[in-house]
Amino acid sequence: MSISLDALTAFVYAADLGSFSAAARRLGKSQSTISEAIANLEIDLGSSLFDRTARQPSLTPAGQLLLPQARQIMSASQAMQQQAAQLSAGVETRLTLVLSDTFQSHTLENVASRLEARYPLLELECLVGEQEDVLDLILSGRAQLGLAGAMERYPPDIAHRRQRDSSELALFAAHRHPLATQSAIDETQLSQHRQLRLNTYGDKTPPRCGQRQWYAPSYLMLLDMARLGVGWAELPCWLVKSFGGGELKQLDVAGWPKRMPVDLVWAARRPLGAAAGWLLEQLAGTGSVHSAPSPINAD
Repeated sequence: MSISLDALTAFVYAADLGSFSAAARRLGKSQSTISEAIANLEIDLGSSLFDRTARQPSLTPAGQLLLPQARQIMSASQAMQQQAAQLSAGVETRLTLVLSDTFQSHTLENVASRLEARYPLLELECLVGEQEDVLDLILSGRAQLGLAGAMERYPPDIAHRRQRDSSELALFAAHRHPLATQSAIDETQLSQHRQLRLNTYGDKTPPRCGQRQWYAPSYLMLLDMARLGVGWAELPCWLVKSFGGGELKQLDVAGWPKRMPVDLVWAARRPLGAAAGWLLEQLAGTGSVHSAPSPINAD
């Protein structure tokens, strides 16, 4: 048995709109075409879908049972056609974005909503990474776009664009930590206590031996370590506000807090799909594009 998609469409529209004539007008067909399509569908299914004894046709018990399945088939067909259209237009099926904990912006939330509306069938994956890890994910092709704290130099095959929103970082320790009770803390006082430091997977510089330091590959992990009271850490202020649970105190240290620019990065020599290209333009801000190393000012 072969069921016509056009017949299923006529069935669904007639049921939803309440008459064959209304379905015909909506679909741009004659009423006789709609009536014939539904009659043929009833023959194929071996069941009457509409009770035609009244002035307006009404669904039979069989029609009520089969209508949800007809809608599912129509929806699947429409999704397939939309996906095929996106593929022919160069729209990728999956987009991976790697984010730094230094980046927190309402811009991304707004753009994500527009991305979903523009490319409803796109699979979006978000990863978390910092510094070299972001670049490694981009260069390996694991991710197409990244947002990371601006670096002094980039590989020549990484393009980057400065974001309008920068991140504020400060030094924090748990309220029960000895440093939390001190004011006007200097570098000597800091050095007397364990520092919790960022150390990415891709960092080629090994941790310094003999130092009172613990390491983690993400700011969120450093935040959790600081909450334990085992040391002090440099952390994005928004992250502490959102996830610190009120357990951390910002330390009074000269020169802190500091502003860190945030860059959008991507592989300069790898073409982006339509969705990635659109997202890049939405996140680009007013900064200029670079494909070669450029200095930054983190003050």
